Amino acid sequence: MEFPQVDLPVDVIAWTEVTEDILNIYKQSCRLKACIFVLCIEGSITASINLRDIEVKQGDFITLPPGSIIQVYEQKAKLRLGFIGFSSQSVERVNIIQSCASLLTLSKYPVISLPPQVASYWEKFFELWAQLTTGPYTPDSKQVEFVLKEILYGVDKLYQRYHHQEESIKKKKESILRELIQLIIENYVTERHAQFYADKLGITLQYLSTTVKQITGKTVLDLIAYVVLVDVKAKLKSSDMTVQEIAYSLNFPNASFFGKYFKRYTGMTPLEYKNS
Repeated sequence: MEFPQVDLPVDVIAWTEVTEDILNIYKQSCRLKACIFVLCIEGSITASINLRDIEVKQGDFITLPPGSIIQVYEQKAKLRLGFIGFSSQSVERVNIIQSCASLLTLSKYPVISLPPQVASYWEKFFELWAQLTTGPYTPDSKQVEFVLKEILYGVDKLYQRYHHQEESIKKKKESILRELIQLIIENYVTERHAQFYADKLGITLQYLSTTVKQITGKTVLDLIAYVVLVDVKAKLKSSDMTVQEIAYSLNFPNASFFGKYFKRYTGMTPLEYKNS
């Protein structure tokens, strides 16, 4: 599939107050010829970067080397972005791979979440270059080449430091999810409260809930219910147990409560499911 190609009209341009008009350029999918570095200063925005949907939030730093495919979907209220971009002509004067060894990997992981203090440094840097690129004495090609190399070097260091931290955090969260699912399988008959599983894992309920939501998009209770319902559906379809017997076998207080629980998640009563 061919995408329209977008370049910058000047060697370098920077801004810290990205407007709706600028973002409109990227409402349709396009492939960059330029090299652009973006900081989300405030708010959030949903975008597709290299055909992957990503929500960019405050403190996120995005590196978009030449060849990146981007599309902006939804701008949230109070969005403020800062950026500095270099035209294809500027990029051609620099060996960007040599200046940033991580660049090859950045096409898959273009977004890095920065601590507030580090994000503040980049915001100030963009502000400085916004003044330089709109002032009466614009940088010459040598200055542009120098600053692009320095940014690439800085991005390489950022990526090595914060991306590996994020990967470690992600692996830890995935490990928690695996342990949670195993615990649910072992205890769902008698334990259907999220707090029980947080206690078993030795973490707070809030952290468990946030972790599960981030990875699966569901709640802890949704996961518990899923395991419960797999068992219930199997008993309804492949056994002669009555609804009341199934309810008691799974430690529900009575058939009525069990019926409401089942219908909340399936949209039908146990008997309706059994006869479907």
